[in-house]
Amino acid sequence: MACGFLEMEILNAFWNMNSVDEDRDISIQDVVDELSSNGVERAYTTIKTVMDRLVAKSILVRYKTGKKFFYKVTMDKREMALDMMKEFTNNFFDGDVSKMVRFVEKETVELLVK
Repeated sequence: MACGFLEMEILNAFWNMNSVDEDRDISIQDVVDELSSNGVERAYTTIKTVMDRLVAKSILVRYKTGKKFFYKVTMDKREMALDMMKEFTNNFFDGDVSKMVRFVEKETVELLVK
């Protein structure tokens, strides 16, 4: 499941907050505050819009407690990385993992030489 830069920042904020308390109810304001603590200033409405997109992609779920909405992430960082690796491999290497590994090995060597 492809994610944009801001979507990944938001997911990383969720994973950071969950690493402290995995049962925590996380609101939009919590995400805005977490991003701000990392030096990234984002508008509440922007974060809400992107989180709604993540809900539509089934990466986040939204639920209501009292009058307030909260969110949970549906996969951990490892699961997301594996999902993105599969998508990357399918898109660029026809699903052939060995081609992808050879590519990464070759490009890593070239990067180290530069």
